[in-house]
Order: sequence, then structure tokens, then C-alpha cells
Amino acid sequence: MKRETLFLKVVIFLMGIPILALCIFVLPEFADLYTEFENGLAYLQYPVLICMYATAIPFFFALYQALRLLSFIDKNEAFSELSVKALKNIKYCAMTISILYVAVLPAIFLVADADDAPGLVVIGMVIIFASIVIAVFAAVLQKILINAINIKSENDLTV
Repeated sequence: MKRETLFLKVVIFLMGIPILALCIFVLPEFADLYTEFENGLAYLQYPVLICMYATAIPFFFALYQALRLLSFIDKNEAFSELSVKALKNIKYCAMTISILYVAVLPAIFLVADADDAPGLVVIGMVIIFASIVIAVFAAVLQKILINAINIKSENDLTV
């Protein structure tokens, strides 16, 4: 089991590296894109940038919670309240990301309309729906884990 969880931990780190690089290198360039428009979209530069950086915080927190969950699995503590709490935190992080992107989507639409690039709206919608799917999946796993913990505790009491 350690080999599989190690692989998943490496994958989680590999998921975080591109987002960190995006926050450091791409988002400041994206903010400068707003100043190039002549139709008065420069006022959206900082709200969009703040929202993008704000979505990185729950993303990295969710990755940390996933690493904690994998460490619980390594310690044979997968069926514990700590695992349920980690799944609940992942669910809340995914919901926060989707809410923040729903809030920033009108500004992205204005940029896409001014630049004639509808792909920006599609990317925003994909992020929103992917976050919703992750939140629902974490909620389902949380309920399954709670049921398994309850069954385990009932079995422990009968012995």
C-alpha cells in the first residue's frame, strides 16, 4: 500500500507545481493584458487578479488535505474522524473554488468578448464544473467513510 500512496503523493506534488508556476509567472502577465484594451477594461485588472490568487489558496489547502488523507492511509487510520474531516475540507475547498470562479466569470466574459476569444469562457466553465464534480465526489466519499466507520464501530462492540 505504501507504494501506491507514494505514487499518489508524487502526483499531488506534480499537480501543485504547475499551479504555483501559473501564479508566479502567468497571472501577472494576464493582469497586464487588461491594460492593453482600449475599451475601458483596465479597472477589472486587480479584482480578477485577486480572485485568481484567492482560488490558489483553497487549491493548495485541498492538496495538503489530500496529502494528510494519504498519510492516514499509510498509518492504517483511513477509517477515522480525521479522514472524514480531511474529505470535508476538500469538499469545502472545491466549493470555494467554484464560487470564486462563478464570481469572476463575468469579467472573463468581458475580456473574451473584447479579445474575441470565447475559449476563455470555456476554460472558466470547465474549472467551475470540475470543482463541482470534485466537491460532490468528496461528499460521496465522506458519507461512505462515515458509514464504514459506523459499521466498524458496531462490529467492534459486538466482539
